[in-house]
Amino acid sequence: MARSIQEGVLMTSPSSSSTTTTNGTDSDDGSLSPSSSSSKSFVLTTLPPLITATYKPLAVLSAHVGSVSSLALCGEFLLSASQGKDIIVWQQPDLKIFAKFGQGDGSVKALVSVGSKVFTAHQDSRIRVWKVSRRSSENAFRLVDTLPTTKDYLGKFMRQSNYVQTRRNHKRLWIEHADSISCLAVHAGIIYSGSWDKTLKVWRLSDLKCLESIKAHDDAINGVFAGEGRVYSASADGKIKIWGKEKKKQTGSSLSSHSSSSCSHVLKATLEGRAEVSVNSVVVSGDGEWVYGGGSDGFVMGWEKRERGGDFEEWKLGFEMRGHKMAVLCMCLVGEMVCSGSADKSIGLWKREGSGKLCKFGAIQGHEGPVKCLQASPNNVGAGFMLYSGGLDKSIRVWWVPKQDSLEEEKKKTSFKTLLMQQG
Repeated sequence: MARSIQEGVLMTSPSSSSTTTTNGTDSDDGSLSPSSSSSKSFVLTTLPPLITATYKPLAVLSAHVGSVSSLALCGEFLLSASQGKDIIVWQQPDLKIFAKFGQGDGSVKALVSVGSKVFTAHQDSRIRVWKVSRRSSENAFRLVDTLPTTKDYLGKFMRQSNYVQTRRNHKRLWIEHADSISCLAVHAGIIYSGSWDKTLKVWRLSDLKCLESIKAHDDAINGVFAGEGRVYSASADGKIKIWGKEKKKQTGSSLSSHSSSSCSHVLKATLEGRAEVSVNSVVVSGDGEWVYGGGSDGFVMGWEKRERGGDFEEWKLGFEMRGHKMAVLCMCLVGEMVCSGSADKSIGLWKREGSGKLCKFGAIQGHEGPVKCLQASPNNVGAGFMLYSGGLDKSIRVWWVPKQDSLEEEKKKTSFKTLLMQQG
């Protein structure tokens, strides 16, 4: 049932969740969740009145033949991937089509850009590597490798210990994903891939070698976020897990099934929210003190880090708020703002309060289908930023979103002018 979450066939209540977590896996398990029950206290927040604002798309891009599954910025280009097996390169600022690539390589689930390379994750369980050349649109994005690489295969296929059981009577090398790759993240020279096969794999950018395969979750991995020495994986099992890199220890407690590096990722914390609700996306505050997740029941949740010594981190569920009528499919962080895309066809706008909790202050309507992916520009445009959204309606929409403080300032000015008119 986890696959229905990925394709946008989603539920509106916890009772119809597609997670496969059982009561046994929800309970504390020292080997899997060293801090899973750190604290279940939380604040159930009700939505305040939204600031009224009408958001109109600056552009609607409709060249894909399938649902738009992922967006990424690559220099002056906006890249969009599709379930229809095509990747389109849009050149800014006029957003005209510069090039197309990737046709015929399988449905594209995710893509990330780093330096002069683009990595695309596909339904055929492979990651493809593209070299970017800006000299001309012809062959501007050239396929240079596929992960796992041939070199990686040749170095491992002769040893029986490098094979793992993926299903009955079927084995694969541990460097291979056994199901569709759903998400990618890149940080500090490492690329992380999460899959429906429940594993998180670690690849080195310099030589594209698979360093590690982690048995991360009890159900499909839907989202991954990396930053500041930590990796965060969100899963249909209803949990977000936090992983930290450490020097390999010769103990039997490691969750990593295989590793070819002197360091390995170990579980630092397990964050749990609403029972039997898939977590579809995860983002982390810039200071690393808050983790935000979007659930299949339309709730947005936040966990706050607590100071604690020892090997494991302690987090508490700080709030959960019903932000959408249907499942939250994607999230992105822009400074002190968070944007959430939903199966209810809307984009939620949230501000971070001083405490770190989120408060929803607006919503963007416009898509004719579920909003599957979001990408925000890191650069300010006036008193706001550019937001790109892709949906199951096969379109990409471009929005200018004012920063929340500028909206409040405008609201104060409007209220003051109204007061003066009343007094006059």
